[in-house]
Amino acid sequence: MRAFTRFSYSHSDRWGMARKTPTKPRKNASQARSRATVDALVEATARILVREGFEKASTNRIAEVAGVSVGSLYQYFPSKEALVAAVIERHNEEIMGLVRSALAEVADLPIDKAVRKLVTVAIEAHRINPKLHRVLAEQIPRTGQLKDVEAFNREVHALVRTYLESRRKEMRKVDPGLATFICVSTIEAVAHNTVLNQAEMLTEKTVRTLVEETTRMVVGYLR
Repeated sequence: MRAFTRFSYSHSDRWGMARKTPTKPRKNASQARSRATVDALVEATARILVREGFEKASTNRIAEVAGVSVGSLYQYFPSKEALVAAVIERHNEEIMGLVRSALAEVADLPIDKAVRKLVTVAIEAHRINPKLHRVLAEQIPRTGQLKDVEAFNREVHALVRTYLESRRKEMRKVDPGLATFICVSTIEAVAHNTVLNQAEMLTEKTVRTLVEETTRMVVGYLR
């Protein structure tokens, strides 16, 4: 199961050899100039993935769009898969920053208000560059990032479970682990499918309706 940062993936054998491609950076950028180069390479990779697709995201093309030499690219990244992995990491961190903040904010709120906040943030998180989100969902198996995604998922589940356990008096008798699984899965499914399948058609009114109806469903289950 994949939580608020869910990405779909396949276990097909066709990914087997691709997983062996090096995806870790060659070195960390410690100086400002080096960080600027790495940032430019990662941002260029993201733009190419969205506009042209993974197959056209060669290291030569990435270096060209980033405005750096291929030699400079290889100083920091051993392959285009490593650059895609860096894009995935940044995208996940951006999303998880929203989720962590939301879970901290709802710690002292009653269930109905907390759930509404979490649903809202889940949809907002998925609306962060949905086209990139869709492309990265396809590339996670190539880059060996499944473990990182699952680590985010475990963190979300632990935080949600901690909140639910603190609100046991507001809830009907239900196993907190099961309640966490159902709540996170429900919120994630709505956010993920809404944004990835209907991102271009979403209006603020539609979002408000989705938040309200999903909140009603989750709170009804808990109570």
